Amino acid sequence: MVTWLRVACALIVICTVSAVMLPLQILCLRFDWKLRRYLPRYWHRIICYCLGIRVNVIGAVEQRRPLMLAVNHASWLDILVLSSIADVAFIAKAEVRDWPIFGLLARWQKSVFVVREQKRKTGDQVNEIAERMADGEIMVLFPEGTTSDGNRLLEVKSSLFGAAAAALPKAPDAVVHVQPVAVAYTRVHGIAMGRYYRPLAAWPGDIKLMPHLKGIFGCGAIDVDVCFGEAVDYRADTNRKEVSATVTRRIRTMLASRLLGREIA
Repeated sequence: MVTWLRVACALIVICTVSAVMLPLQILCLRFDWKLRRYLPRYWHRIICYCLGIRVNVIGAVEQRRPLMLAVNHASWLDILVLSSIADVAFIAKAEVRDWPIFGLLARWQKSVFVVREQKRKTGDQVNEIAERMADGEIMVLFPEGTTSDGNRLLEVKSSLFGAAAAALPKAPDAVVHVQPVAVAYTRVHGIAMGRYYRPLAAWPGDIKLMPHLKGIFGCGAIDVDVCFGEAVDYRADTNRKEVSATVTRRIRTMLASRLLGREIA
């Protein structure tokens, strides 16, 4: 009874806040007001609070621009968590646009949807990413290209860092900063999750959306650590695979450190 009452209260608050803020965000998108960059952060903070998601930040967002965040990807919760910390926009695969609920939210946050199979369209999208980064926006890239079970970092696709290279001509100092970020779901109701329970927060592709949403709403107490690592400078003479390898190593180290609860050299 208590659980359903809490879920009902959370839904009422989410619907009320959304009814106020989402029309304003749509208006901001229509006229491309800069408020569109900042408004989602407050909405996501409220949603995280309603869902009982407690965010612990280690480190800080790189202050230099242009900036791309390279983040491990376990769940749609990653988007809520990251958006509650900083004013970010996401680089997403094209099919996300048509997802129920999240596709709509992604469009309202002005995500860039990349069609990898069509090179001409990909070029246009990469140019858009470059222009927005040059304009000071923080773009988030999930270099694994899919979601994991939250226990490990999957293989990183170095080709996805091409957006950083494309932004170089528009960068004032001919450098793009790529910052590795690790998102680790560590506790549920104050107790360490462990490998067995971590899929409660993770959303691999073979899990249906509605049961997963029900589980998150019903849980109501998830702790997540977000670690910001040292940024890598991407220049004209930079080797993309070397950048990918460095970013991968740093994300993997930070992720393992938070999941195991100890520092890893």
